Amino acid sequence: MALLLFSVLFFLGLLNPSQSRLSTNYYQKSCPRFTQIMEDTITNKQITSPTTAAATLRLFFHDCFIEGCDASVLISSTPFNKAERDADMNLSLPGDGFDVVVRAKTALELACPGVVSCADILVVATRDLVTMVGGPYYKVALGRRDGIVSRASRVEGNLPRPTMSISQILSIFAARGFSVQEMVALSGAHTIGFSHCKEFSSGIYNYSRISQSDPSYNPRFAEGLRKACSDYQKNPTLSVFNDIMTPNKFDNMYFQNLPKGLGLLATDHTMATDPRTRQFTELYAKNQSAFFEAFGQAMVKLSLYGIKTGRRGEIRRRCDAFN
Repeated sequence: MALLLFSVLFFLGLLNPSQSRLSTNYYQKSCPRFTQIMEDTITNKQITSPTTAAATLRLFFHDCFIEGCDASVLISSTPFNKAERDADMNLSLPGDGFDVVVRAKTALELACPGVVSCADILVVATRDLVTMVGGPYYKVALGRRDGIVSRASRVEGNLPRPTMSISQILSIFAARGFSVQEMVALSGAHTIGFSHCKEFSSGIYNYSRISQSDPSYNPRFAEGLRKACSDYQKNPTLSVFNDIMTPNKFDNMYFQNLPKGLGLLATDHTMATDPRTRQFTELYAKNQSAFFEAFGQAMVKLSLYGIKTGRRGEIRRRCDAFN
């Protein structure tokens, strides 16, 4: 895995004098209790709130796709700046993801003030939580600094939406250097977590003159979704698990669900049938080890996207505000 991490860094062109400071044991001397504090905080939070893993994983994606993995999504808006977290697409980000980062940062500031970045906390919290709920362990390089820009205006068009075509989604990933296979592997994150009813309502209500739901859905599944989401217009917080079979376990069941018509989002259905992505959804449905390996490698790569080091960033005193 160490060789893999070096290869990823090399091919991404990240081994310049500034960014070569990253290492897997970056805090070994400056904050010796870093790993223990992170493990304790994450374990306590996940036990108390089992949705934390999915919430943090989603928060990680939304952070890294905008400005890179620099904790810019954690910044609160001010009267002078509307920050990323208040962009329309980010308003539904669950609070548990933010909370686990704040808890870890508070504990780390007491142990080693001004040393650990919020960006590194989010990356490690995501990895550890994925592992806690059954997913793969992958090594992450540390030493990122926190970003100094967070603007809501930069979000739209740079994050995949459930209503986008598969070509649009592939384009967003390709712009960040990710292949079709890596996009499919990262989409496997839908094995945990949930989606709000409004994100797939067009596929289960009044789909066409001859069918109430999109024929891509298993009919009984579509009927169940209609019942679960019957009040979604009055209650926009209504949601459904992305993987109805093993919603709290990180496994390959999400991919197994797709050919059975048990995908929740329109993009799930398309990914299972589009010739560019189908071979990978079928591979991961059959082989969980292949999925775990691909997911881990893609997460390592994503964790290095757009990172800030040196004067391009800072170590925030608190994660929701610039210094």
